[in-house]
Order: sequence, then C-alpha cells, then structure tokens
Amino acid sequence: METPGSQTSLHRANLERVVRAVRMAGSLTQAEIARSTGLSAATVSNIVRELKDGGTVEVTPTSAGGRRARSVSLSGDAGIVIGVDFGHTHLRVAVGNLAHQVLAEESEPLDVDASSAEGFGRAEQLVKRLIETTGIGPDKVIGVGLGVPGPIDVESGTLGSTSILPGWTGINPSEELAARLGVPVYVDNDANLGALGELVWGSGRGVKDLAYIKVASGVGAGLVIDGHIYRGPGGTAGEIGHITLDESGPVCRCGNRGCLETFTAARYVLPLLQPSHGPDLTMERVVQLAREGDPGCRRVIGDVGRHIGSGVANLCNLLNPSRVVLGGSLAEAGELVLGPIRDSVSRYAIPSAARQLSVLPGALGGRAEVLGALALVLSEMGDSTLLESTLPTATPAFT
Repeated sequence: METPGSQTSLHRANLERVVRAVRMAGSLTQAEIARSTGLSAATVSNIVRELKDGGTVEVTPTSAGGRRARSVSLSGDAGIVIGVDFGHTHLRVAVGNLAHQVLAEESEPLDVDASSAEGFGRAEQLVKRLIETTGIGPDKVIGVGLGVPGPIDVESGTLGSTSILPGWTGINPSEELAARLGVPVYVDNDANLGALGELVWGSGRGVKDLAYIKVASGVGAGLVIDGHIYRGPGGTAGEIGHITLDESGPVCRCGNRGCLETFTAARYVLPLLQPSHGPDLTMERVVQLAREGDPGCRRVIGDVGRHIGSGVANLCNLLNPSRVVLGGSLAEAGELVLGPIRDSVSRYAIPSAARQLSVLPGALGGRAEVLGALALVLSEMGDSTLLESTLPTATPAFT
C-alpha cells in the first residue's frame, strides 16, 4: 500500500508530473521536461525509460540548439480518445490517439433538434463502428469528448437553454452517453470545442488567448484565456450572439430584441435573399455565390461581417484577445467577411486593443468541433488514468 511521503508514492507522483508535462505540450525533450517539472536530469531519464518500457511514451532522436536530443511524446498505443460533435444538422465522430493522430473519422446527417434519444443512439452506433475500423480494442478507450450546440449548465450538467434544443429538455448529455459507452464523457458547447480545436491544431496555435466565433444556425464564441477555455461560473460565457445591437430590432429566440444573432445567423439572413435566389438557399451557397461575384450575396456577407465586427469590438474592449478566429461555413467567404469585421473592430474597439488583434479564418473548417472534442479529453483526463490504461489488467470499456 502506498502511504503519503513514501518512496513509492513519491515515485508515482513524479511519473504523473512527467506524463502531465508531455501531455500538455505534445512533445518535449528530456531537458525541457526537467526544466518544466523541476526534476533532475537523471530522474527524468529514469522515468522516461520506465514510461517507454510501459508503452506510455515514445522517444525519438531530435536536435535542440544544434545539439542531439531525445524528444518524448505520448505513445500512439497508450490509449485512444473519442470525439463526438452534435451539430444542428449533423453528427460527426472522430477517433484519435494520444499522439494527436486522427485514426478514423465519419460524419452523417442528423436533425439533432428532433430527439435526444435518436441522437445518442446514432452516436453510440457510430462510435462503436469507428472503434472497430481502427483495430484497437475497446479497453484502450480513455474517454469521450462531447460537443452540443448549446450552453451547458455547470452545476447540473444539463443544457442551459431549452429554447435552443427543445427535444433535449432535462437531458444530461454527459451522463447519457457515458451510460451507453461505459467510459468517462466530458461535455462542452460547440463554440468552446471549436476554440480548443483551433488552439491545438489550427489558426490558434502559438497564442494563449483567443476568441473563436462560430456563425451557423446561432452565433457563439469560445473564449480562451491564458491557454484555457473560460466558461464562467454558470457555463454561459461566450454567448456573443445575444449582445444587443438594436433594442428595437427583431425578436430573438432568447426573448430579447435586436441581438447580434438576429442580424447574422443563417435563419435570419437567408430570408433576405430567398425572394431573388430561391427557397432552397443555404449559407454555404450564399458564400459560394458571393465568391463568384453575386452582388446581393456579397452585400449580405459584408453586412454580416460588419455586425460580427461590432460584437468582436465589444470582446476586444472587455478581454483584449490577441486573436479572433472565425469558424463555420461563413469563414469560407475569406476577405469578403473578414475585411468588414476588421473595419468594425477598427471603428468601435479601443485603438490599442484593435491594433493588437488579428482576425483569421479557421483552419479546420467543419472539423474544428470534433477535433476540439478530442482535445477536451486530452486536457481533462487524469495522468493517473493514463498510466493505468497501459496496465495489462485493464478491462474492456464497452462491448
């Protein structure tokens, strides 16, 4: 039995410190591990050898400062994580390993508004099917990241706005999926996961503070402060779509008038063009036509960009982020939407905040949320769990 302060417990703690450092950074040299953990070079060398023998880390030759070094990263065989993204019209699932490699990924249409039971049933089937395609046993599943298109109440774990997903009223998404799969499930809203995805793999790499703006059927923002998602005490931080632009404007689904969402979300924007472009118009089609030179679509995209820029200016004045990443299909419009966003930021934000801000399109497209779900598991899982997952006594997570 381990006792506090014993040699065994100290060794275990050092193992977890090294694993945590590598997990958060992706890969580190042994010298970098020593600096970040405060452990001696000899201790790090011994621990890395033990972790390598146990299959938890991989060691590859590299160079640092012109000198030979050894790069340490989590092993691709140490375990796998699952990402599940519920959009309003789709379900996307990805399987990844701890070396940040996506092993399998698939998307299928789904009306998530209709029934939570149908959505979770489809997710369960797709997860199990993708696990089988990787050839990796279910005992290697460490956890699942789950994204939903609505705010999560921090205290109850339920969706905080029944007006967004009426078919999910009273549902705890994390508990529901965990009961079906038998593994830990970490849940967050789609905008937060988009921010995590872009932070780890996309346009947010290299910064510690950013805002990810997603414009689709609604408008949301994922906020990263000092490298971590900021959710607020109630889990509703980032609801930029409900900033009031015109208190006499259209009634929003939240009950207020003139919210940013009523000027930018697809459900409000598409009717402006349907009389001239037909009833089957989609936001993706509007963006395509705008890029091809259609004047009406260009005008609407430009107006949407200016309205988004007003909301971004408010974020700049409050949080002073260094980067804003625009996600969703609207980002495909490029400078047709990014230019007007920057113009509004220059006009309404504090000049010093506007000068420091870069506005970029997302690099991951529709994959940002599901990759963010993978990143959520990697950030939330315990290092002790990771070590235990490599033991031969582990039992299958689900069948």
